[in-house]
Amino acid sequence: MRVVYYISAHGYGHGVRSCEVVNAIRRRGQSQSRSRSLSENQSGNLGGNPSLNLSRNLGGSLSGDPGDVDVRVVSGLPASFLEARLGSDTDLRHESFDVGMAQLDSVRIDPDASLLAVERLLASWDARVESEARALEAAEADVVVCDIPGIPIEAARARGIPAVAVGNFGWDWIYEPYAQADGRWRPAVNRFAGAYAQCDLLLRLPFAEPMTAFPKREDMPLSGQPGSDRRLEIASMTGADPTMRWVLLSFTSLEWDDAALDRAGAVPRTEYFTVLPLAWGQPHFHAVDPQSVPFRDVLASCDLVVSKPGYGIVSECIVNQTPLVHAVRTGFPEYPILVDAIERYLRHALLSETDLYEGRLGPALDRVEAAPEPRERPSLGGADAVADRILGIARAGSRNR
Repeated sequence: MRVVYYISAHGYGHGVRSCEVVNAIRRRGQSQSRSRSLSENQSGNLGGNPSLNLSRNLGGSLSGDPGDVDVRVVSGLPASFLEARLGSDTDLRHESFDVGMAQLDSVRIDPDASLLAVERLLASWDARVESEARALEAAEADVVVCDIPGIPIEAARARGIPAVAVGNFGWDWIYEPYAQADGRWRPAVNRFAGAYAQCDLLLRLPFAEPMTAFPKREDMPLSGQPGSDRRLEIASMTGADPTMRWVLLSFTSLEWDDAALDRAGAVPRTEYFTVLPLAWGQPHFHAVDPQSVPFRDVLASCDLVVSKPGYGIVSECIVNQTPLVHAVRTGFPEYPILVDAIERYLRHALLSETDLYEGRLGPALDRVEAAPEPRERPSLGGADAVADRILGIARAGSRNR
């Protein structure tokens, strides 16, 4: 039984949640294969050689392989990012089927560059649908899962393969405000909406837009696993003082000049942490290698997070109940939805874009420490719930092939 899982490379949030689902699929596939093998072994032991039955039925399924469930991952995300979460033996193909929004840095959108990338994607769309349809047929895929490109959905439909989408927004919705201001965006809105209309099922994650382009939608709980507190280990690795306030600066890039670094570094009793490749090499700023300490463990070891509002970081802060100082993010329609989730589920404080880029963090850090406890707690277990639905559809697809 084969699952082909397509992951957008726009931001690590898509990758984090997709990897959680892929791992849940593997766990469930392995568990069910193990149960089936044990059942067959017990049945086989009624006659014949028990040791031969045991060898034949268990095979390698107890050693960690995913049983009869094969997951192939297709994404433009860095292989190092995916392998850190899925294992180095994962079947990966490096290719992107959407372009998202081009960004000047971790916070600011570049609309002009985004439009050029979208227009290039649309120009190659039909040819890529045909090519991917052939690839899916050759792979004998039983189900296609997308978070959340449109081309693989059309390719799956062309070959009669069930297509499932997983996400909290579609690119048609993201591009719509731009299309209202500039008609050159309208073909992208229409093309993505048309692709999503061919999807068999959307598993809609929390913090979602309506996603009405999808004809069938099911709401899922929040996914995510709490990290482990490795504060003393990280302190030993970096030389950071574990008794001070630890702040994770969760950005892939952040253009701080010397003045900004000096202002942030002067905040009393505070140590800052980044995850490589972001590093400054300044006192009180510590870069952690994610190959040594996974991101979720770095987050769980810190007292506060400073970041832009994105699905991945908001979800991980909620799961770990880590307070969040969030920067204002303009030009991205998802922002108000994520801010609503932050206000409901997290201790939080707002940081202006000017204060962020000038390194004026002290007042916001103090405010978030004094913020009240969140008024709500969301339902969890989304990765397992999504995996169960995908496996059910894959089995149905396998029987029908």
